[in-house]
Amino acid sequence: MPPSTNSWVWPWPMFWGAATACTRLPERKPPPGRRPAARRALRRSNPYGTRPSWPRRGNRYRSGRVSRIMQRRSIWLAASLLCALWLGSLGIRPASASVEPVTPPSAAEFQAWLDSFKTTAAARGISAATLDRALAGASYITRVIELDRRQPEFTMTFWQYYEKTISDKRIARGRELLKTHAALLNKVEAQYGVPPRFLVAFWGLESNFGDYTGTFPLIGSLATLAFDPRRSKFFSEQLMAALEIIDRGDIPADVKASWAGAMGNTQFIPSTYRAYAIDFDGDGRRDLWRSLPDVFASSAHFLSKSGWRPDETWGREVRLPKGFDFALSGLDKNLKLKEWQARGVRRADGRDLPAVDIDAALILPAGADGPAFLVYGNYKTILVWNRSILYALAVGHLADRLVGKGPLVAKKPSNDKALSRSDMREIQRLLAEKGFDAGGQDGIAGAKTRRAIKGYQAREGLAPDGYPDSRLLDHLRGNGG
Repeated sequence: MPPSTNSWVWPWPMFWGAATACTRLPERKPPPGRRPAARRALRRSNPYGTRPSWPRRGNRYRSGRVSRIMQRRSIWLAASLLCALWLGSLGIRPASASVEPVTPPSAAEFQAWLDSFKTTAAARGISAATLDRALAGASYITRVIELDRRQPEFTMTFWQYYEKTISDKRIARGRELLKTHAALLNKVEAQYGVPPRFLVAFWGLESNFGDYTGTFPLIGSLATLAFDPRRSKFFSEQLMAALEIIDRGDIPADVKASWAGAMGNTQFIPSTYRAYAIDFDGDGRRDLWRSLPDVFASSAHFLSKSGWRPDETWGREVRLPKGFDFALSGLDKNLKLKEWQARGVRRADGRDLPAVDIDAALILPAGADGPAFLVYGNYKTILVWNRSILYALAVGHLADRLVGKGPLVAKKPSNDKALSRSDMREIQRLLAEKGFDAGGQDGIAGAKTRRAIKGYQAREGLAPDGYPDSRLLDHLRGNGG
């Protein structure tokens, strides 16, 4: 979905399923001797719902279609989309979250709204048959609004996020799938210019290679969110896009998705699906649940249209010299690689940087004492997919690990601790009291808050890395806080 479609408060409106990587453990093991509940359920179901509108295609898929991978459905609700509430680079850990009480509308009130929307959709050219089929069973889902309104209390640090998303099990499985689907992935790369390792990395982070594609009725969830006044305009457009996709014949009306409408292996929201999904297997449908040709080609198509450069990688971990000027960090500060080399920046293993003429920005996801990365244009393209710098780093690093590159050289500190939302509000309040505009006191470490932190750090003689942590909070408190 192009950014102009209204990104409101969420950091990644294009691919919401990516948010699951922030909050759930990627590989949850069932009790000994038991299959996961979702897997048991799928023995009686399929990726499209309990009464699929399409003929069943069996458990084996031809031409690269998902085989046993799609036999494990997630029992985790897409509530992990919560982490999208936090702008900037921090993920969300929803272990402690408050939920606003939800008062559902009467059935008559919701039906009246649905009838009005149906009239609007018909005026947009959606067939009466599609509208009758898709909207007939739609009902208000209170749980969707509860999930949408949850307020997570704790952020997730870079290291916590890294450990949850870049697991040995995920790397091993990704490598196996990279080999299994090599011919298909190479064919997609030849057309769109996106290397296979990145497509598999996105797949792994979005849906754990097809395991987590959602359990909520797509139309019911979107209708519920469109009815809710807080973001009605945005979700009304998503509902309209979903109906257009159904009308086109790409998906059945009873398809299941995340609670916020993220769809299939790639977790595209409907407007992204409508604009970028590709029928790569030529069967007449753009199927992001059961057709891996369509899944990989759709991902590559979006990345290509978003500015992917086939001749570049995403970036790399680097080593900074003693006395480095941390004011040079940030995605808005680009230097040529030779300029970074001249300033003493080296690869993480100490070797010189590549002798190529490209721009790079330095990011410090855990502050001055954490790992450092030089990132290139393709990293910023990943940010078009998902605006979290942690997610983009995870995609790049996982892609590297899938082709045999090693783990990070930097080591996790023993005192790695997440800030709470109330801690962030206090940081913002204290910054404002000291004359730095942090953009309000919402508990979100967005770009404005980080600029304010950098300004404060520079004035106080601290390393200006813009990173909010407990030491910064202590310093603010000790200086008149």
